[in-house]
Amino acid sequence: MNQDSKKQKLVLIDGNAIIHRAYHAIPKNFTTPEGEPSNAVYGFATMLLRLIEELKPTHIAVCFDRPEPTFRHKAFLDYQSQRPEVDSELISQFQKVRDLVTAFNIPYYEKPGYEADDIIGTISKKAKIAQVIIITGDRDILQLVNEKVKVFLPTKGLSTAIMMDKTQVQKKLGVFPKQIIDYKALVGDPSDNYKGVPGIGPVTAENLLEKYKNFENIYKSLDAIKPQIVEKLKKGKQSGELSKTLATIMTTVPIQFDLSDMEKWEIAGPKIQKQFQKFGFKSLPKRAEKVAKNTPSRIQPNLL
Repeated sequence: MNQDSKKQKLVLIDGNAIIHRAYHAIPKNFTTPEGEPSNAVYGFATMLLRLIEELKPTHIAVCFDRPEPTFRHKAFLDYQSQRPEVDSELISQFQKVRDLVTAFNIPYYEKPGYEADDIIGTISKKAKIAQVIIITGDRDILQLVNEKVKVFLPTKGLSTAIMMDKTQVQKKLGVFPKQIIDYKALVGDPSDNYKGVPGIGPVTAENLLEKYKNFENIYKSLDAIKPQIVEKLKKGKQSGELSKTLATIMTTVPIQFDLSDMEKWEIAGPKIQKQFQKFGFKSLPKRAEKVAKNTPSRIQPNLL
């Protein structure tokens, strides 16, 4: 890795997670001149400008979910089945955000059968770059944190966020990043509708993982564990194994990407201004130009 590559920073945005967060954070009265909902698009745009200004990335990419069932749905038919239907006003904005991302000359990636998390995991692992910062409100992503990867996690709407490194993850969750899938194997995840090992709660899971490190070692050490806990572990082993599979972010998605495409982004070019005008975002052109002035010129070929 040469000196320049040591300064490179890739920001990977979980498109769906940020769109959802923007939709609920920005008032619903944001509409295009034609009266179409645009609050999620506006929130995404403001978040993107903020990320560029604060994190100063050299590379940017966005990853999206697809509507098709994933390999997790095939493994467990009830995966995420309890989630309410997505508002039609939100659904209509997903393509608008894709159009906005394209105007910024930022590549986006999606693949049927996989979640955005899996694509993020794959790019994070395979990208030959010094630093990766993942932008998401989905705490499942924290399992990817390591010396190279951090997570910028919004905590209140879009206004505040914390940078999660290995130390922060352990402090906030009580387990290390690589143990998150083992933790979820034990306690489950109601938001994704899988149960883990019934009867095993957070405190017990943390204690077991502190002593035995991972799910498999726990089951190799049943003779040393309290009988009442062993009974639950034995009874719920199959559910726990399935839960670990569902919790694990894939890092081997068959997808092609090129880092050079991720460093061609721009902030205030004519395509972006046209999109802002199309959506009726009157305050964002000046905001984008202000951010652009504080951005290295080598990645800003089309400033107004």
